[in-house]
Amino acid sequence: MSATLRLATPDDVDVLFDIRTSVTQNHLSRQQMHALGITAEVLTEAINSAPCAWVAEWHDQPAGFAMVDLQEGELFALFVRPALEGNGLGTLLLQRAEQVLFEHHAVIHLTTDGDPAMRANALYRKAGWVCTAQLDARDVRFEKHRPVGAGR
Repeated sequence: MSATLRLATPDDVDVLFDIRTSVTQNHLSRQQMHALGITAEVLTEAINSAPCAWVAEWHDQPAGFAMVDLQEGELFALFVRPALEGNGLGTLLLQRAEQVLFEHHAVIHLTTDGDPAMRANALYRKAGWVCTAQLDARDVRFEKHRPVGAGR
């Protein structure tokens, strides 16, 4: 595998938006993200305040990213460019996000589209996440507990 993982910096914010808007499943445009309060300024502030985002590179090119909310114990985002799905990048990003979140929380969570056909749902289930709630007509909540014996 020619994948690497690195901590995101404020210089990566445009790359994060580029990857996020490239996906076909659970797609949001930059305008839709802005309407939800997800702006370059918000991402920059989060990245500057804590190690909370990582970029996966495939052959030295940004291919995916994950971002967490350390205070809430939430996996906030995990996206991989569609052309590079199936190369283990999502798993690599998910493992790093879980590792960091479990340093601060015994139970971590995420919200995503509940459609069983979504690739992300299969990834989360395979990694031991459990769907715990239907939040609305579309979104569900997944949770994962810190493994027994894995201290803070």
